[in-house]
Amino acid sequence: MDSYSRQTDQVVSQIAISIANWSTAMAVESIKWLLASLGQSTEPDLGAIVPVYDRMLAISLLLVGGVVALALIERVTWGSLGTSLAIVPRVVAATFFAYAGLGVVKYVAGYSELLATAWSPDFNKLTATLLHHVAASDAATQTVATGAHVSTFGLIVTAFSLCCLTVMVHLELVVRSALVLTITTFVPLVSVMSIWPRLAKAATTLAEFLIGLLLSKFVVATAVYVGFRLVVSALVSPTDNDTTENWMASGVAVLLIAAFSPVVIFTSLRFAHAQAGSVARNLTGAGLAFAPTGRLLGSSNRLAQPLVRSARKQLASRLTRLRSHQ
Repeated sequence: MDSYSRQTDQVVSQIAISIANWSTAMAVESIKWLLASLGQSTEPDLGAIVPVYDRMLAISLLLVGGVVALALIERVTWGSLGTSLAIVPRVVAATFFAYAGLGVVKYVAGYSELLATAWSPDFNKLTATLLHHVAASDAATQTVATGAHVSTFGLIVTAFSLCCLTVMVHLELVVRSALVLTITTFVPLVSVMSIWPRLAKAATTLAEFLIGLLLSKFVVATAVYVGFRLVVSALVSPTDNDTTENWMASGVAVLLIAAFSPVVIFTSLRFAHAQAGSVARNLTGAGLAFAPTGRLLGSSNRLAQPLVRSARKQLASRLTRLRSHQ
């Protein structure tokens, strides 16, 4: 009976060790893939859109005269959101950003890539620490010795979280790259549109969103590093108390939040919807501003007054006749 229980314990120990090693291998491979995703592989190739950018630049320069004319007409007509002599520096600045937009985006994208890889050495150190403690835990389990034992359940949860995180982050970074390429193409057009003060907000919003896209990789890398560090600290801790459990729960929560919250996708949808509505409202307002609405209403009122007076007189005369007949 004792030999049977001893064999059962050995089988259970071997299964636990196999699961722990498998989970550790999955976690390590997920971290390697994640580090590769945070590198050059998911960076937008801005050189591929140079012909498209040049064509958009030519179209935008053709529209400069029309945008300037609209701004001056609105200033002369109503003086609300048009512009006067200030249009000269606005045209110079808009033309400069239209020409230099692609170079500026390349410069900022290069530094954002460097920021995203700032945590790579720390990820490698944490991975080595986890592997070392898992190997020590396996040796202690096989020899039935006392020592630091890494939680098998914790390793499984960590591996699952990292696998989901890696897949979701990779997809999000691919979408980020596509959005950066698409939005950069419209930089010349939006720069020219900003000459008209009524549409200047579109350029500000596009710049804010583009900078947010470029820095989103660094934000994701920082969040993943915080979660992974908490999880590894909880797994390799020699003591099992409320503090380590809190580390584990917080780390897994951070990893799951980073995995299942594709910020870039939903932010891009909100940005597109808001910008489309803003441009539509601005163009509608511009159309109403160019139309002499007040004059038309005043003229129609003056034309309608004689008709109203004659109708009132006829109605009064008929009422008088009816009363006289009664």
